[in-house]
Amino acid sequence: MPNSNDAAKRLRQSLKARAHNRSMKSTVRSSIKSFEAAVKKDDKAVAEASYARFVKLIDTAAGKGLYHKNTAARKKSRLHKVLAGLA
Repeated sequence: MPNSNDAAKRLRQSLKARAHNRSMKSTVRSSIKSFEAAVKKDDKAVAEASYARFVKLIDTAAGKGLYHKNTAARKKSRLHKVLAGLA
């Protein structure tokens, strides 16, 4: 338990931020899974749409500090290689 008002406020803020960060990371992971499902079905149109959604989400998350920029770039690069391999 926090012993002061400012410590209590920091606890509230950190719990709120943690919930938001977990939600954002979950959304990013879900978008990766939908992309992989589209690739598995060889549906290039859906895969391209899923990839575009993923890029938007991960760029937003990286901009807010949820992912390091290099981590975001690596994830985008790996998925783009898979997308480019679809015929």
